[in-house]
Amino acid sequence: MIVALLALHLAAAVVAPSLVRRLGSTAFVPLALVPAGTAIWAATQVGGAGAAQPHAERHVWVPDLGMDLAFRMDTLSWLLTLIVSGVGALVLLYCAHYLREDDGQVGLLAGSLVGFAGAMLGLVTADDLLLLYVFWEITTILSYLLIGYLSTSPASTRAAKQALIVTTAGGLAMLVGIVLVGHAAGTYRISDVLEAPPMSSGAVVGVVLLLCGAVSKSALVPFHFWLPGAMVAPTPISAYLHAAAMVKAGVYLVARLAPAYADLPAWQVTVLVLGGGTMLLGAFRATRQNDLKLLLAYGTVSQLGFLVVLLGWGSPGATLAGLTLVLAHALFKSSLFLTVGTIDHATGTRDIRRLTGVRGRMPVLAVSATLAAMSMAGLPVLLGFVGKEAALGAVLWPPDGWWSLRGATAAAVVLGSVLTMAYSLRFVWGAFTDGARPPVGKPVPPHWHPPTRLLVGVPVVLSVAGLVLGMTSTTLETALAPHTSGVVHVADAHPVHLGLWHGLTLPLGVSALVWLGGLAWWGLQARRPVEVPVPLWPVDLGRTYHQVMRGVDRVALEVTGFMQRGSLPLLLGTILAVLVALPGVTILRGVEWPERVRFADSPAQVATGALVVLAALLATRARRRFRAVFLVGVTGYGTAFLYLLHGAPDLALTQLLVETVTLVVLVLVLRRLSGRFPDDPTVLTRRLRALLGTAVAVVLGSVAVIAAGSRIHEPAGAGLPERAVDYGGGKNIVNVIIVDVRAWDTMGELSVVLAAATGVASLVFLRDEQVERVAQGMRRARDQRQRRVRGLTPAPATAGSPWIARTDVVDPDRRSTILEIVTHLVFHTIMLWSVYLLFAGHNQPGGGFAAGIVAGLALCLRYLAGYGAELRAALPVMPAALLGTGLFIAAGSAILPMLFGSPALRTWIADVPVPLLGEVHVVTSLLFDVGVYLVVLGLMLDILRSLGSGIDEQIRAENAASAETEEATR
Repeated sequence: MIVALLALHLAAAVVAPSLVRRLGSTAFVPLALVPAGTAIWAATQVGGAGAAQPHAERHVWVPDLGMDLAFRMDTLSWLLTLIVSGVGALVLLYCAHYLREDDGQVGLLAGSLVGFAGAMLGLVTADDLLLLYVFWEITTILSYLLIGYLSTSPASTRAAKQALIVTTAGGLAMLVGIVLVGHAAGTYRISDVLEAPPMSSGAVVGVVLLLCGAVSKSALVPFHFWLPGAMVAPTPISAYLHAAAMVKAGVYLVARLAPAYADLPAWQVTVLVLGGGTMLLGAFRATRQNDLKLLLAYGTVSQLGFLVVLLGWGSPGATLAGLTLVLAHALFKSSLFLTVGTIDHATGTRDIRRLTGVRGRMPVLAVSATLAAMSMAGLPVLLGFVGKEAALGAVLWPPDGWWSLRGATAAAVVLGSVLTMAYSLRFVWGAFTDGARPPVGKPVPPHWHPPTRLLVGVPVVLSVAGLVLGMTSTTLETALAPHTSGVVHVADAHPVHLGLWHGLTLPLGVSALVWLGGLAWWGLQARRPVEVPVPLWPVDLGRTYHQVMRGVDRVALEVTGFMQRGSLPLLLGTILAVLVALPGVTILRGVEWPERVRFADSPAQVATGALVVLAALLATRARRRFRAVFLVGVTGYGTAFLYLLHGAPDLALTQLLVETVTLVVLVLVLRRLSGRFPDDPTVLTRRLRALLGTAVAVVLGSVAVIAAGSRIHEPAGAGLPERAVDYGGGKNIVNVIIVDVRAWDTMGELSVVLAAATGVASLVFLRDEQVERVAQGMRRARDQRQRRVRGLTPAPATAGSPWIARTDVVDPDRRSTILEIVTHLVFHTIMLWSVYLLFAGHNQPGGGFAAGIVAGLALCLRYLAGYGAELRAALPVMPAALLGTGLFIAAGSAILPMLFGSPALRTWIADVPVPLLGEVHVVTSLLFDVGVYLVVLGLMLDILRSLGSGIDEQIRAENAASAETEEATR
């Protein structure tokens, strides 16, 4: 069921942009049904989550890594699922009336928000450490998109980058910790690790690294600065990410590991010191804020430190209090964030010095926010009070005395609670009274428009939920007991239970002192209308972060400037020198050479090799660029012939095609370069280059001979002819390796091709108007072609020849009628040959890669015949469409088998009888090959449009400018 819910979230995230384009912001309502359904399902699992064998799912994913899609719904996962799904559904509903429909990025935000809810669902239910890390990083990426939603705002972009860098750094440390813990335990299954936790030194280091990930994600000191900076995001995003979802990931990880590792000294120092310090720092900074949203942000930092302390304390009572406050915090903080969003939406400001008359205009919202603030402050009879009472009951009797680490942490909890009371009062007073106005002068009245019922109703539902759960907290204790009973590292001095009344106890007396102390703090200091920065921490960590990042940028600039002098020969020489030095030292130290070396199998190989060597030597002597390119091409074609002589026709075909494409690209680029090489190296430089080249040849040749003679195991290719037929259903071993055996590598290479195509286009199309001009030309060519097909308009008359699309845009001096005729005669044949290579490649030389290059070369012929207009007429499609479609098809062929319970990229083989054709051998990996074909074709089209048509445009513009200049000078 969990996998199905994750798939539903993914599908909703994919269709969200299209849905928003059709329905506007109303699309958030049906999107909210996905997390709402998840919350309803989780609510039905309350009994099963606490059972000895809770609901679990397992699907094989990456067996070589021992990585499965393993999920488990125990008590902790159940609670967090309710929080992330329930609050997520309400936030999506809130967005339906909060966001503007004319904002073009609302669709991206909707998809990211639904996807984030699904990622959090996977994170809190994952029963595999590696799978948990995958979802962890997905939340990091999606939070970057959500925080940076206002992409035109420098502050938004800066805050998103800051959050991404900090949380990703913690995630990388966490990944190392996962590997250490999993290696020590012999398994990555979380339930198995916690059942028999490894205690070796490596495992302890791994646990500390895991805590680094939790600390960075939950914004604890010293990484607390990223969360207040992230308040530039829209308020509903802050309400979800920074109250109920993202920041809870670190808290969840601490709660998940505490039953196994809470008694480690390293754990106690990390969790208690950082948690207590974060609680004090965040609470103090919250009492100094005039922006309601920043006040809540620093309050969130403080509360996260409090939660980490409780869940990492190591006793059943503290864990019970921590889980209760996790739920309470999600309710009251999301309610307060959304309240701020409603106030800002209605008045246009969040500054308590400018807000006037809000309570009279929105009385229901004022009552709701007061209830939520009371829960935040720990006042009766709300859930926050119940959790705070339980927390004080668990920490007021530290087992090691008040002069121990736990005693200092307990004192920090009490003082932090005083500050929490103070900033809760500041929030209510600043938002709903006029006492925050400056004593002199009149504040500028903000604009006002009444909020919709939904903008008021969602915060009310959340605050009322905190009230109802506070009055029924004993039922909540029963539901949480299966998890809290498993944390027994520290014994509670007195039993801790949830409830509104336990008599006149010490925790109640301390609570009363906390309330009085918070009221006094607010009355004496926190009511100051102007923020007074007081250094509570010896170092401004936010400023330190920016200084470190500037230092990293500076070091990168200096290193790049030192290593990259703008000289390609120097850079290439450095690379080749390292290539010679490292293996060369090993060879000189002594290696075992093979007893016998066979240099050739036939005279044809010797002759071909001699031709390749001769062409390479002549290329080094060539002073003209085109001659050098031609000679280098000879070496490539000679290598293809060597492949053929060795009995590898598929490799020979691929090498031949790639070499041809390389020649085409180089010739296109040569149009913008001089005919001769600009440098005239000295005799010493030429000798050094010759020496370096010879050294590279000797070292690489020696490495090849030594490696081939040092084999002690059976070659990896042994048995591949049989396995190719049995496993991949094809006789072409190379193609089976690409689309079946190593299909994941091919998937990664397709992504690299997309990045390369984007880079090539960006080097030429530097201006948006150039891209738009090309796109308009393609649309015009496609429309004309469709109209001709329908018979609506006659074919355009041409001045000289009907063989090309538009003769009026082609320079007559550059036309070749013979080339135009031959191109149109052979174009369709070449395209048919590419399709044949695509379908026949599983058994014969060919495949998607070779077929895509052949089709690209056919387009190259069309370009050479008629340039840009002819290319657009041949294929009036944007290259990005082909690239994206190809990658989508390849990814779909990877996911499709998983829907039928098979591993990703699993190949199915069938012999289907077809009338007139007989029995046709069908292999599903052909779909993957089709994706490869489209990606390669898109890359070729992108190269021709950029290095071909794009450079043509530049040449025409320069010629026109030159002609105008000459005309002006006459």
